[in-house]
Amino acid sequence: MSDKAGLSDTASSYLDITVSVVLVTYNTGPILFRSIESVLSQDALADLIIVNNGNPVEDLERLETIESKDERVKVLSGHGNIGFSAGCNLGAKSARGSCLMLFNPDCIMASETLVKLINIGRKKIRPWMLGCRLVGSDGKEQSGSRRRALTPLTAFITVFSPDWVFRLLPKLNALNFNSNPIAVDTEKVLTISGACMILPTADYWSLNGMDEEFFIHVEDIDFCHRFRRNKGEIFYVPSVRVTHALSTSRASQIFIEWNKARGFMIYFNKNFSSLNSFIVMLIKLGILIRFLLKALKLVFFEYIANIFGRKRTSIWNFPMRK
Repeated sequence: MSDKAGLSDTASSYLDITVSVVLVTYNTGPILFRSIESVLSQDALADLIIVNNGNPVEDLERLETIESKDERVKVLSGHGNIGFSAGCNLGAKSARGSCLMLFNPDCIMASETLVKLINIGRKKIRPWMLGCRLVGSDGKEQSGSRRRALTPLTAFITVFSPDWVFRLLPKLNALNFNSNPIAVDTEKVLTISGACMILPTADYWSLNGMDEEFFIHVEDIDFCHRFRRNKGEIFYVPSVRVTHALSTSRASQIFIEWNKARGFMIYFNKNFSSLNSFIVMLIKLGILIRFLLKALKLVFFEYIANIFGRKRTSIWNFPMRK
C-alpha cells in the first residue's frame, strides 16, 4: 500500500477526489430507494454501483429506471445471491472514483457526507480508512460504529457479559465500545463497520478486497484486521452521522444468524490458527451454542406470532446461494 499523504499533495479541496459508492442489496425493502436518493444527492460522487443480489421484480425495474435516468448509476444484476463480500468486490470492479465507499442499502447519509469524509481522509497518511457514527432511528449510536480488534478475549467478554456489566464497566475490553463517551474529534480505532466505510480504491484492491469466503457478517472485521496488518490506520469520525435502519431485509433471520456464526468461525480459523487447539475448539463451541440459543429464540417467537396471527418474515425463508 502507498504511504503518500492523502490522495494528492497539491490539491486544496475535495474537488480532485471522487467517490464510488458500492451498495449491495438483497430484498432490502422500501428504504433502499431512500438510501439511493441520499447517495445521489452527494457532491464528489463519481458513481453509484448497485449490486442486485436479489430483489422483487418491481424493485429491479425501478432500479433500472434510476440507472437509465442518471449516468452515475450502474446496476449489476443476474448473478444471483453471491453474498455481501463477493457483492462488494463485484461492485468495486466497476468503480471509477479515487475513493471507494461501501454503504449498506438500509443506511441514509446526510448532505455533504462524502465531502466531509474525504476532506478528513486527504489529511491522513495512506493507507487510511474512515468510518462514521452509525445511529438508529432513535439517534443512539449503534454497536458496530467503533470496535476493538476481534480476539478470543474480546469475543468471550462480549458474548458472556450482560449489558449491565458494560454500563458499569465501560472500559471493559469488549469488542464494541459504543457505551464509552463519544469523542469530539476524529479518533483512531481498530475496527469499523462495513455498513459505511471509505478508503482509497487502490488500497482496497491492495488487499484483494473483501474475503469472499465470508457470505454475510464478520467480513468487515476481517478486512479491518488485514488492513491494520498492512500498516493501515482506521479512524472513527463521530461528527459524520449515518442513520442505519437495521433488519429491513426480508432474508431469513436464522440464515443470517447462521452466517454470522459461520463468519466468526472462519475468522478465528484464519487469524488465530496458531492458538492452542483446545482454545480454538472452545471458541467454536461458544459460537455454536450462541447460534443455537438465538435460533431457538427465533423459533419460539415465530410460534407465538403464528398463534396470535401476526405476520412476520418467515425464519425459514432462506435466500438461495449461487
